[in-house]
Amino acid sequence: MKKIFACVFLLSFLVLGQCSYAFEDIYSLDDVKSDVESAEKTDNSSNSDKSTLLQASVVFDWVDISQAKRDENIEYYKNLLFENNSSKVYYTKSEFKNEFAKYYKDKEFKYHYMLTNNGVTEDEDAKYCAFYYKKNTLVMYAIQYKNNPNRAFYYTAFGGLRYTDVMSDEYPNFPYTSMQYDRKGQLKSAIYFISKDLQYMYGPDKEFQGVWYKDKMYDKNGKQTLTRTNW
Repeated sequence: MKKIFACVFLLSFLVLGQCSYAFEDIYSLDDVKSDVESAEKTDNSSNSDKSTLLQASVVFDWVDISQAKRDENIEYYKNLLFENNSSKVYYTKSEFKNEFAKYYKDKEFKYHYMLTNNGVTEDEDAKYCAFYYKKNTLVMYAIQYKNNPNRAFYYTAFGGLRYTDVMSDEYPNFPYTSMQYDRKGQLKSAIYFISKDLQYMYGPDKEFQGVWYKDKMYDKNGKQTLTRTNW
């Protein structure tokens, strides 16, 4: 089967401390997993009262609730992402370039390629994650600099910037938002992270793409549509 690569956004790297949860997971339909894991409770007492309430109420009932309730949730999290986000959502090409130009090329790409290709996930400066084609050819690597943890940069094997993730100020505490942009600063996707287990994902035009629960994605009607590896 031909490999199909898709981006589904990073999960919390600093909180979980593992590469497989760190950055946006590029997966292949050849490698999808079908196992279902039981629900895991999360607790984050450092958040605000509202955040604590959200965190305490993380129960995956998407397939059981009414369609009206699913639609209500979709609108609620879309509003939190696009209307009431503490971070900037849309950039012009010039705005994006002014802010991220120095990251357009990884000048140390040979070194970072060597690190990530050899399984290094962290050093004193940054955390790393490697993405492979057919599990043996490095096609992309991601860097999250420790002096700039609210950003993650995805590079081709030759050090060219491909994507940038921008997390809201709440990161790494839940809940937080994460926006992904291409090299031109165009929004590619947006995710509201309720917890490490549960996320609502939207496209650049605010269209609902699905709700992730652990390694499974479900559409607006409660039907499972995708499976991701390395959850």
